[in-house]
This record gives sequence, C-alpha cells and structure tokens, in this order.
Amino acid sequence: MKRGVMLVPLTLIVAIVMSALAVVRTKHENRGLVTQLESLRTERERLDMEWAQLQLEEATLANNNRVEHIARQKLGMIEPPDYVIVQERSR
Repeated sequence: MKRGVMLVPLTLIVAIVMSALAVVRTKHENRGLVTQLESLRTERERLDMEWAQLQLEEATLANNNRVEHIARQKLGMIEPPDYVIVQERSR
C-alpha cells in the first residue's frame, strides 16, 4: 500500500516538471517569433519607403515636360507645322 501512496506524488512531480519544461519551451519559441516579427516589420517599413521612392521616380521620369525636352534635344524631334497625311504609293 505504501507503494500506491508514493505513486501519486511521484506522478504529480513528473507532471509538474513536464509542464514547466513545456512553459520554458513555449516562452523560448515566443521570444524567437517576436524577434522574427520585429525583423519583418522593419523590412516592411524599408520596402514601403523604397516603393514610395520608386513611385516618385516614376512620376518624375514620366513628366510630360521632361519627355518633350528629351524628344526635342536628344532625339531632334519637332512638332509638325500642320496636320499632314502621307499616303502610301501603290506598287
């Protein structure tokens, strides 16, 4: 009978130790996930800033005045003086 009486406290001690180990493991995993989350948030902020800069650059490059200036200066393009229709010659 003494053996049965000792089995209950021993079982409870094992359960407590296992529970404590599970808590420690869970806290460790939680800390790792929080660290990963902060890292991802920092990366997201960096990417958001880069995206905003790229949108600004795109808007600057697509500016009509800039495109017209490049067309005139670098490519030598001009506006036609009048509306001209060029007909294809038949062969």
